[in-house]
Amino acid sequence: MNTALKALQLKARHQVYTMLSGHNLSKLHGEGYDFSELREYQVGDDIRKINWTITAKLGQPYIKELHANRELSVVVAALMDASLYFGSGNAKQKKLTEVATILGYAAQQNSDLFTGVQYTQDKIYATPPSKQLYHIEQFSQTLYDTSLLKSSLYHDHALKDLFKRLHKPSLLFILSDFLEEMDLSLLSQKHEIIAVIVRDSAEESPKKLGEVTLSHPQDSKKMDTYFGQRSIEKYLAKLKENDERLSEHFARYDIRSVKIFTDDEVVSKLVGLFV
Repeated sequence: MNTALKALQLKARHQVYTMLSGHNLSKLHGEGYDFSELREYQVGDDIRKINWTITAKLGQPYIKELHANRELSVVVAALMDASLYFGSGNAKQKKLTEVATILGYAAQQNSDLFTGVQYTQDKIYATPPSKQLYHIEQFSQTLYDTSLLKSSLYHDHALKDLFKRLHKPSLLFILSDFLEEMDLSLLSQKHEIIAVIVRDSAEESPKKLGEVTLSHPQDSKKMDTYFGQRSIEKYLAKLKENDERLSEHFARYDIRSVKIFTDDEVVSKLVGLFV
């Protein structure tokens, strides 16, 4: 195993057993939460249970059933492409891996079922629902080792797959830099979602660079340009527009979110979710 990854995992485990002690992920559900199961309509089902919102989105009838919450299912879904490879290295990818690892250890400490799902351009990697450290650390290693340069991801396809893949209503953490628009409305009908936005501080506070050669991480195309104040203002305006749409979307579907920068301490940010 990579020495840097091992150090990341040891740090994550230590923080979970110290700083996150007493902050069980189950508390993020709220008291008295009832899970609802969504499944395809079958002949003989009560038509009054049909969920028309999801039926309209998927083009086939789904029904909603309520049952008691007995065991918490924690799912960490990582949506990864070349946009995580920002600046001089892959700090965003490493930070996303750290977040996922901490959430996995936190689930394991609380004896919750943990499932990790990774979406990239070429593959979908998923662990079985488990309470074993082996699966958490395999997921961590996969996130850390994946090569993302020149890759892109169709987020809509990934989110639809995630909806069909997760049968049990879960506490669902979606990890991404959220620089592209995502529709989480379907998943929010079935799961309690927490969006974890992983960014580099330089993405939100860029500096004047003057004459510079920019390289696009998804196709490696290069462009010589002048990155001055006007370029910064134009870029920040687009970023603000993106994030405002994102906030409105989260508010509409009762999705909580936390933004974590590459130089942040992850646990201190996650603890804020419990307040």
